[in-house]
Amino acid sequence: MAAALVGGVVMVATSASAQESAERYAAFVIDANNGKVLFSRNADDRRYPASLTKMMTLYMLFDAMESGRATLSTPMKVSAYAAARPPSKLGMKVGSTISVEEGIYALVTRSANDAAVVIGEFLGGTESRFADMMTAKARKLGMSRTTFQNANGLPNDAQMTTARDMATLGIALREHFPQYYKYFSTRSFKFRGQTIGNHNRLLGRVDGVDGIKTGYINKSGFNLVTSVVRGDRKLVAVVMGGRTARSRDDHMAELVKQYLPQTSTRSSSALIAAYSPSARGPAVASHAETVAMAALPTSVPVPTRRISTINQRVAEAYGSNATGAMNAITAPSRRPVVGRDAIREALEANDRPGSGVATALAAAPVPRVAIPNVVTEAAAAEPAMVASRDVVTGWVVQIAATPAEATAYDMLSEAKQRAGSALAGARPFTQAVASGSQTLYRARFAGFADKAAANAACDALKSKAYACYAIAAN
Repeated sequence: MAAALVGGVVMVATSASAQESAERYAAFVIDANNGKVLFSRNADDRRYPASLTKMMTLYMLFDAMESGRATLSTPMKVSAYAAARPPSKLGMKVGSTISVEEGIYALVTRSANDAAVVIGEFLGGTESRFADMMTAKARKLGMSRTTFQNANGLPNDAQMTTARDMATLGIALREHFPQYYKYFSTRSFKFRGQTIGNHNRLLGRVDGVDGIKTGYINKSGFNLVTSVVRGDRKLVAVVMGGRTARSRDDHMAELVKQYLPQTSTRSSSALIAAYSPSARGPAVASHAETVAMAALPTSVPVPTRRISTINQRVAEAYGSNATGAMNAITAPSRRPVVGRDAIREALEANDRPGSGVATALAAAPVPRVAIPNVVTEAAAAEPAMVASRDVVTGWVVQIAATPAEATAYDMLSEAKQRAGSALAGARPFTQAVASGSQTLYRARFAGFADKAAANAACDALKSKAYACYAIAAN
């Protein structure tokens, strides 16, 4: 029997399988008040995340709700591909739907692989496209060594992360979405007659643990990300490569016991994943908003607004008693109208007699910063989006069909940017079609003179990993 003392915590290797697990071992503990690293072993070595992946799937879903693309009651359709995912799963029927909230519960409790794909397809059109979106979001959060290939963490040699990156994601989930973070502490939920319990056994076992996620595949060993809030002390800890679920849990409990007393009781400015309240959620827009954005004047006033400090965001995320006072101090008498809200007000003003969109937009304080995936003044010279109700002739190229029209426009905008000259003269548009009880939005490009031109554009898109096909519009 070989034993190694790691930061005061004894880890015992008792067999060949235990030795293999030791080679996969990584751990990281961070003070969630000030960002101080309290413990680190192999924290930047790449590991398989397994179902820790679903933390990012949920981050993307929370992001979509924050941006108005979904609500807790929004239905998400179950595809044949999603239903065929191996356990753990809900076992849903092809063509059925689950609500966004049911999807959240399914991931935080049973860690359902089929539900994760349903979410991925709902947000990204296809799971592979959603994985690209997940990876892009990881980079924005500072997770520089993480790559996602699927929405659930099922085995894929290219799907890798690190203990430090998972801690970053754990902190980001709480601080960016405190209103949704409570779901991670769910002990069980009822789903169509069955009660589903949470796989996270530290809930209720260790005082102050309020989530976050377990994970396991053969190549990863047993993984766990844990958040602890006890009084004014907070930490996030990661253990990867455990030999068994019990040994992983025991090790995590020891890490919490040893390092929580060393955490600060006061917040400071060191935040792992900074997040701007003015840029929450994917910057997507409906067709009307996209066209309006193209008409923005080249010079608009930037509203002066007191942006909350890191301390204030941490206080809000962790329920500090200072939150109310901070909100009272920083709350403006009337929230500045910016971005999508400004466009909405402009469109409403246009409906009133004697008003015009250009006049209303010019008067509305819109931020001068670039808005990703939305046509801005720099792109105003590009062909405008085609409304789905407009008549489209000639040949078109389709890249996806998704339940969310905003997602379809987001995919079109990204594809146009990535394909470059191949789509220089193409016009993005959506086409609504009935699919059972659900409406799907085809993401398409118009403006091709003949079949050859459409096929050439499709070939260029395929080279960028887009699935597409060319078809005559009528």
